[in-house]
Amino acid sequence: MTETLLAFFKAMADESRLRIIGLLAQGERSVQELARALDLKEPTVSHHLAILKAQGLVTARAEGTTRWHALDLAVLEQLSKRVLHSTTAKVPLPRGGDAAEDKVLQGFVDADGKLKLIPASRKKRGVVLRWLMRNFAVGRHYSEAEVNAAIQERHWDSATLRRELIGHRMMARKDRIYWRLPEADWKAGGEA
Repeated sequence: MTETLLAFFKAMADESRLRIIGLLAQGERSVQELARALDLKEPTVSHHLAILKAQGLVTARAEGTTRWHALDLAVLEQLSKRVLHSTTAKVPLPRGGDAAEDKVLQGFVDADGKLKLIPASRKKRGVVLRWLMRNFAVGRHYSEAEVNAAIQERHWDSATLRRELIGHRMMARKDRIYWRLPEADWKAGGEA
C-alpha cells in the first residue's frame, strides 16, 4: 500500500498534472483542448497524461483521429477506500489498565492514536505517560533520538514528554541513553 500511495502522490506532485485532473473532472478532453486551456505544448500535455495513465487515473478512447481523455473516478474511489480502510483498521483504541484510565485516554487520544494535548492534571498526565510507556521495552536501551521518535508517533512535543517520563521515574537516562524503569519505581498516580 505504501508504494501505491507514494506513486500516487508523486504523480500528483505537479501543478500541471493537478490542473489536468481538474479539467478532466469536468469532462473528457483531447490533448489539444488541454494544451490550449493550460497554455502548454501538446507534447508536454501528452507527457503528463502518460504519467497519470500509468497510475490508472486517466483513461483514453479513440474517436477517429482524436483521443479523448477522461478521469477514472472509480480508481480514485477505490484508492480512497483502500487508504481509509488500511489506516482505520490498524489504529487500536487506547486501552488503559482499567475503566477510569480508558476514560482518560479517550479524552486525550484521538482515533489515530495521537495525543491531542498533554493533560494539566497530574493524575491524568500519569495515565497518559503510562500509556506512552507501552512504546518502550523492558531491558532495552534507547538513544535520545529513538525516544524522541517513539514519542513523536503520539505527540509532537517529545522534549516535554521525555522530561515527564524521567520526572515520573518511568525512564532513566545517562549519557543520552534511556531505559525503562520497573513499574514498581514509577510514581503512583502520576504525582511529580
